[in-house]
This record gives sequence, structure tokens and C-alpha cells, in this order.
Amino acid sequence: MKIKTSLAALAVALGAISGAQAQTKVKLGVLADLSGLYSDVGGMGAVEAVKMAVEDFDAAKKGLSVEVISADAQNKPDISVGIARRWFDTEGVDAIFDIPTSGVAMALQTLVKEKNKAMFVTAAGTSELTGKACTPNTAHWTYDTWALSRGTADAIVKSGGKSWYFLTADYTFGHTMEKEAGEVVAANGGKVLGSVKHPLDSKDFSSFVLQAQGSKAQIIAMANAGHDTINSIKTAAEFGIVAGGQKLAGMLLFISDIHSLGLKTANGLMLTNGFYWDANDKTRAFGERFYKRTGKMPSMTQAGSYSSALVFLETVAKGVDPKDGAAVLAAIRNRGEWDDSLFGKSKLRVDGRMVHDMNLVEVKKPEESKRPYDYYKIVSVIAGDKAFRPLEGSPCPLVK
Repeated sequence: MKIKTSLAALAVALGAISGAQAQTKVKLGVLADLSGLYSDVGGMGAVEAVKMAVEDFDAAKKGLSVEVISADAQNKPDISVGIARRWFDTEGVDAIFDIPTSGVAMALQTLVKEKNKAMFVTAAGTSELTGKACTPNTAHWTYDTWALSRGTADAIVKSGGKSWYFLTADYTFGHTMEKEAGEVVAANGGKVLGSVKHPLDSKDFSSFVLQAQGSKAQIIAMANAGHDTINSIKTAAEFGIVAGGQKLAGMLLFISDIHSLGLKTANGLMLTNGFYWDANDKTRAFGERFYKRTGKMPSMTQAGSYSSALVFLETVAKGVDPKDGAAVLAAIRNRGEWDDSLFGKSKLRVDGRMVHDMNLVEVKKPEESKRPYDYYKIVSVIAGDKAFRPLEGSPCPLVK
């Protein structure tokens, strides 16, 4: 009897060991701005979003042993490349998420392809990632400069804002945004009167705003993001830009920016957004859960981190090797259209662009808001096939 009991116990133990060995180990790295001007946009919120995806997927029950690590990109390409190289070479990271700036994302493209890993860009914006710099290993998930510039600029020009002046962040994202928005302005019969470039993470916007004011342009467009956008809008308010008859256009604004500005300052701003927590029942449920964990509602980039991590895990659970980044992305592309819980009908194109609907929104007046983060009125929904650059004529070498 004792022998039978011992044998049974041994069988259970061996089964447990075998089950543990059968689990596929997956390591996800969140490379975000954890301490700088984009920390509210992504930051630890992006890390939390990826962890939520792992929990919601219930990875252990599906044969996956998943670990999530994070690091501060410091918005510096050289530091970010160093972190990613170490992650890939010695720490076994299979995929990286967030990627806070376009400069960092562009610098990582070659390394990620060289190491055959997967990169899900959910924060950086330049459309060059799915243009001439595209690779089989990168997915651009949440938004891009092409979608934002066309959604916002098109609406404003058609409503009468014909003359524009750009206040532009002096790096890849800002340059691309100004160029693409300027093309839309011109195509709709408007005119760009000029622009002024400012360094990333500027502390004083006085001289830049004064130049924009002096242009007499109807629209002063801020081709920047994060704290730079917040500080430029606050400086514009101090100089009476809107009171003087000019209007502000935020080419990239996040809900955290509106929260920092307050509705008294931000109301009336129009912007294009890839995700809004209060859009429908699914987004509200995610937003409320995220709020309980972080004390804030999720930005579109944090929602993108959750969504892309979940799709990555779903793909790997079907038997795709997590260490073969190109194979993972190919499997997602071959999936065709899926109903994403946060972004609705979605698909991943050959150029790496994740296509989904975008929203043109207007910031509410203080009296229209019923609670913190109740900030947007959805003016219109831009269908995914209209929101993003078409494949026809794409400079991406993967497009045939």
C-alpha cells in the first residue's frame, strides 16, 4: 500500500514537472519614458497595461510562463539601443513595447530586425516606421503622424482655418508631423506661413510663441507632444493668443495633457485620437480597471500597450515561436481582421501598420464634464482605411 501511494505521489510530481517544462517561457520588455516629459503618456502606466494583458490572458493556463520587465528609455536613442541589445543578448526578451519617441523607434528598427525580435511601437508617432524604414519585425500599433495630421488638419481647414504656423519639436516626430499636416493644409486650399523649431523638453516657450503670434496665422499648430505641448499651450494662454483671435491646434494631445491643462484652458481644442476610455462599454470597463490600479485613465498609448501585448500572447499561445519576431508578426498579419477589445475592428498590414478607426474629438467645456477625465466629445469616427496612409504608393519595401 505504501509502495502504491509513493508511486502515485511520484507520478503526480513528475506530471507537475513535465507540465512546468512544457510551458513556453515568454519575456516582454516595456521600454518607456519612466521619468521624463512622456512619463504620463506611457511610463509606468504602459508597464501596468502590459501586466494587465498578461493577467487577462491567463497565460499560465495556456501554457505560457510570462515575465514583464521594464526600463527607462530616457528618450535617448543610444541608451535605448543599449538597453534593447542587452535585453535581447543576455536577458532573453522576446518582444518590446511602448517606445516613447520617434528617434528611439527609428534607432531600434535595425537592431530588432537583426536579432529577429518583435517590436510593438505604441507610443512613438512617425509614419516613417511603416514607410521607407519598415521591417517585418515592427508593428506600429496606436496612431501615427499621417493619421493625426490628416484627421485634425483636414477638419480645421475645412471649418475655415486657412492660414497656419507651426510650433514644432526639433526631432523626427515634429518634422514629420509638420510636413504631413502642411501637405493637408495646402491640399485643402490653405497656406503655411512658416514654422519655428524648439528643442525637445523645452523649459521656456516665450520666444517661440511670440514668433507664432507675430505670424498673424489663423491657426497655430503645435507639432510636439507631452510636456512640450502642455507648456506651449500654457504660454499661449499667458500671451493671450486665443483672446487675440488666433486658434490653437494640438497635432498630438493625450488625455493626460488635457488633465494637466484643465478644461478651462483646453476646451474647444480639436484633435485626433486612437482610443478614448469613454467611447463604449469595453473601453469604459478597461478604463475603470486601469484607473483603480493607477489613479488615472489610460492614454491611447497605454491602451495600445495592453492591446498589442494581448495579441502577441494570443499568437504565441497558438504555437508560434516567441523568439522568432518575424514569424509572430507574420502570424498576426495572416490573422486578418479581428475585433480588438479596445480598438474595434483591426488588422495588421504588410507594412506593419495596425489599422483601426480613429476619432476626431473636441475638448469639452468645464460645464459639460461630469467627472475627471470626462473630457472629449467624439465629433466623428474616421474609418481605418481612411485614417491611415494607403498601401498604394507606399515607400515601404515590403509592399509589392
